[in-house]
Amino acid sequence: MGTILLPAIIVAAVGLIAGIILTIASKLMYVPVDEKVAAVREVLPGANCGACGYAGCDDYAAAFADNSDLSTTLCPVGGSSVATQISGILGVDAGDVEPQVAMVMCNGNYGVTQKIMVADRIHTCKAAKMFYGGQWACPYGCLGMGDCARACNYDAIRIVNGVAKIDREKCVGCKACLKACPSHIISMVKKKNRVFVACKSIAKGAVTRKICADGCIGCMKCQKVCKFNAIKVENNVASVDLDACKNCGLCGKECPTGAIITFKKETPVKK
Repeated sequence: MGTILLPAIIVAAVGLIAGIILTIASKLMYVPVDEKVAAVREVLPGANCGACGYAGCDDYAAAFADNSDLSTTLCPVGGSSVATQISGILGVDAGDVEPQVAMVMCNGNYGVTQKIMVADRIHTCKAAKMFYGGQWACPYGCLGMGDCARACNYDAIRIVNGVAKIDREKCVGCKACLKACPSHIISMVKKKNRVFVACKSIAKGAVTRKICADGCIGCMKCQKVCKFNAIKVENNVASVDLDACKNCGLCGKECPTGAIITFKKETPVKK
């Protein structure tokens, strides 16, 4: 009996002492939890994409404890709904959230440009970029191997005919594709903007014309036709001032190569 009782007493004593130590430690090491920070974290979507400028949703929520003036509109994934909820928790005015989407500034598909090599053993854009700049004739275009598509958690990107295409309705503006693209040809744009120059080539017009039929040749026709001074040709390539652009589409109609893309405004479906 004694051989069983003694070990049991020892185990119980050790457990009691450990419990006392843990209780004291929890009191001494207790870190007060800001209830508002916890509530903010609860409404954040949990994408942890870093598009807000912080490492993840936890860090963004925690930042409100140290900075009461921090914008509540930094989460592009949550959009206006999340911004409004955060503002309600913190008791501040909700700022306006302008929805943004990613845009691939290239339209160099199989039909308008050509390959200069065959890279069968290279399967990522990053690797292709390191291997003589990739297999396409244009060094400024989409490498077409899908690093951006694999980085997207919202199924918003497809490689179509050798070039990345973004579904504007699925894109949440998380910027994961921007970080994944080694050629840096993906930009964040306001969703309300519908006119873009889908070309990043800074080569002279004659050179661009030889390697890509859809490339911008810097002819300045778009700049001349724009009534709002919203498009400029600099360094052999046109660019649109999205704040000044009125989405009229005149520049796209004037562009001789089709380098300017105009998206039609979506029409709400009647129920």
